[in-house]
Amino acid sequence: MQKPRLMTPGPSSVPEDVLLELARPVIHHRSAEAKQVIVEVAAGLKEVFQTQNDVLILTASGTGAMEAAAVNSVPPGSKALVLNAGHFAARWADICKAFGINAVMLDTEWGQPVDPAQVAEALKQHPDTACVMGTLSETSTGTGHPIEAIGKIVAQTPALFAVDGISGVGAMECRPDAWGIDLLCAGSQKALMLPPGLAFISVSPKAWAKIDAFDSKSFYFNLKSARKKMKEFDTPYTPAHTLILALRTSLRRIKEEGIENVWTRHRLMSEACQAGVRALGLELFSSRPAEGLTAFRVPEGLKDGDIRKGLVDRFGVTTVGGQGKIKGQIIRIGHMGYTDEIDVVAGLAALELVLHNLGYKLTPGAAVTAAQQVILGHKPAAVSK
Repeated sequence: MQKPRLMTPGPSSVPEDVLLELARPVIHHRSAEAKQVIVEVAAGLKEVFQTQNDVLILTASGTGAMEAAAVNSVPPGSKALVLNAGHFAARWADICKAFGINAVMLDTEWGQPVDPAQVAEALKQHPDTACVMGTLSETSTGTGHPIEAIGKIVAQTPALFAVDGISGVGAMECRPDAWGIDLLCAGSQKALMLPPGLAFISVSPKAWAKIDAFDSKSFYFNLKSARKKMKEFDTPYTPAHTLILALRTSLRRIKEEGIENVWTRHRLMSEACQAGVRALGLELFSSRPAEGLTAFRVPEGLKDGDIRKGLVDRFGVTTVGGQGKIKGQIIRIGHMGYTDEIDVVAGLAALELVLHNLGYKLTPGAAVTAAQQVILGHKPAAVSK
């Protein structure tokens, strides 16, 4: 039996102390203890989100937060500009369709970043846009998008800016208050180091004004109901409070490390993994890689399934392939949350061995050496004594 090494872009590995919280006896979700946990978690989430805005907790996957953002802020028949640059960016359009929102698609080639100038032009062509819907880290392609630049453009218009930050929040720099993000969505199973089951959404005053202006038909994902109960450090319906309890521990970990240092660690792991992949003669899929995962093209003559099977069967390393129109064309390696540089080096070593066994020509140690050179070139943060 191989030691399991979860290197997918979600779910990610969960620290041992967080897992131990999940083993505690279940408490009542309306107890004083449960509310005190939410008090602490609410403060910790604001630190991770880098916001002074409300951050609401939903029992759902990250998609639930995306649905909540759309259905609460954009009335049926209104227009949303969807920055369509990947499988999950397109999910915004699917949500819009389900709730009668008119989705205008601004298409970008998968693996390429959205062009802020094109967003500005699209908003000129569609001045009645109620919401721009984008993605911080497109998990399907490994691409990080220029959300800061886009947010500053959207902020000059009446439109809201909703961002899928599900695989980005906690892994890469994101400052919603400074960048003009009105609705920022995240999920528990990525850089926040928890199992799936919780979703989070930060809501700006600009967004609340829009939300308060109409009566959303949403029941379970009604943000006005969530805001009302959050003032009491509670939730409208039964929450996954065992996960919220474990979240307190993961947020303490992030606070101890410092969010800026967390971003730096993810950037270093990303750069090291990219260097290792390139050293093997493999091609990165994205021209602007995100910082929580690395996506590379499957080399000619090999199958993605054979590579991934070799990784998991021999070394216990679980990775994932492509989705949608790029299924079978790429492999995605996750390095977010409870992951460090040694995990990345070990994953690259396993990749070298598997590729060699499949007949791919490479220089043994090339990926490991390239990754180590990146790590050695990084000046570690000072350790307090």
